[in-house]
Amino acid sequence: MKVLAWVTEATWPACVAALRDHVPPDARVTLLYVVDDELLATSRGAVAGLLGRSGGSGPSTATRLSELAALEGHDLLAAAAAAAGREVSSEQRHGRVEREVVAAATQADLLVLARDGDLHRLGPHSLAPTTRFVVDHAPCATLLVWPSAAPAIGSIPPPPPARRR
Repeated sequence: MKVLAWVTEATWPACVAALRDHVPPDARVTLLYVVDDELLATSRGAVAGLLGRSGGSGPSTATRLSELAALEGHDLLAAAAAAAGREVSSEQRHGRVEREVVAAATQADLLVLARDGDLHRLGPHSLAPTTRFVVDHAPCATLLVWPSAAPAIGSIPPPPPARRR
């Protein structure tokens, strides 16, 4: 069995716990972290707007931001691998996060990911748009976990009022 666990800064502990609790020990596990190129582009634009365009020597702000993002991803993957308590491989990608996760999942039998939206109530808003896209388009089975204790069943909104005929 090939298992892909999509790890992010906010959700990696829950994904690693799910691997320990629900994935067989003989499964081949890959931890995936995706550097959001759209976020990097926005950051580059913000820096250029605030500080002006630098014509100085040395690495550009864009290069430094990309290097920092890659280093952060490397550190996060290392922490997740250490916490997994099993042999795992790691993969870091760059691009549109949701598309990269779905593309990586084409090689997996199971995708492990965590909710990352409104964590105070049950329901569809507990998934951020990127995670919703991944869940809707995953080409394999998914294990969707809560990053903390799930909210009480009473957090489900009431049903819509009945229609009159």
